[in-house]
Amino acid sequence: MSEQPVADRSVRLAWAADTEAVGEVQARAWRRSYAGLLPAALLDDVDAAAFGAAWREAVVRPPTARHRVLVALETGRVVGFAATAPSEDPDAQPADGEVVAFHIDPEALGEGHGSRLLSAVADTLRADGFTRARIWLVVGDDALRGFLEPAGWAPDTAHRTLDLTGDGSATLRQVRLHTDITAEPSGAEAS
Repeated sequence: MSEQPVADRSVRLAWAADTEAVGEVQARAWRRSYAGLLPAALLDDVDAAAFGAAWREAVVRPPTARHRVLVALETGRVVGFAATAPSEDPDAQPADGEVVAFHIDPEALGEGHGSRLLSAVADTLRADGFTRARIWLVVGDDALRGFLEPAGWAPDTAHRTLDLTGDGSATLRQVRLHTDITAEPSGAEAS
């Protein structure tokens, strides 16, 4: 019997050493997901190193014990990440957790990393005492919405507009989705 290497596909809490790769994944994901939704000049200025530095701070000095960053790995390489936290929305209840970021490297889409990561997100939020999860999606990010809705996420009528530049020249409209996480999810389609 020959020994073939087995692909290592997993999800775990992020380490400080992962944050540079997390920033790179976020930059690539933003460029792909938000092309046509944000001005090209803004996407051209996306700085993976700045994203990585911000994620390093989030990993090393989280605001609370219930702020977490998870990474999806393939043979030790970061191919996706998610961040969870208590929801800070004005209408949030103590049982509402939030997915504040969820990105898969565009080169790794369709390989099941999103499904593993989403399952780990729900497990993490449940372990932190939350019973509901929320996520804000950019209007027009149909790929992420099409991934989340079959997994049990649904819009709850909340919406907002973010001003990314402070002068109104680049805004993002968002819609909020939510799901009950008191039970194990039935499973999401591979992303």
